[in-house]
Amino acid sequence: MPELFIYAIAGFLSGVAGSLGIGGGGILIVILTALLGVNQQTAQLTNLLFFIPVAIMSVIIYSRRGQIKARVVISLSLFGLVGSAIGALLFSWLGGELVGKIFAVLLIFISFREWFRKE
Repeated sequence: MPELFIYAIAGFLSGVAGSLGIGGGGILIVILTALLGVNQQTAQLTNLLFFIPVAIMSVIIYSRRGQIKARVVISLSLFGLVGSAIGALLFSWLGGELVGKIFAVLLIFISFREWFRKE
């Protein structure tokens, strides 16, 4: 399968999942690492950059619908900035292989939780 086709499918699926808030990054990172052989650190950094325009588009759409609560976003963002700085330092310290394994365990946990969740 040509790489460009895989990139197109990965971008589309990740964009849809990301705009729905159901883990587009998980999809993108899995495709980049498992199908395209990208190392974990590069995949995660690519994911961060990929989601800037996706997030902007989603914010525009949800804002027009009045579905964004500014106070909540500001509070989350302030603490998110602190968390992202700590996360980047941890990533550098732990290395890509261990972070990849932690990411895999997290995806498995989330999958089971969603699969067996009762509405």
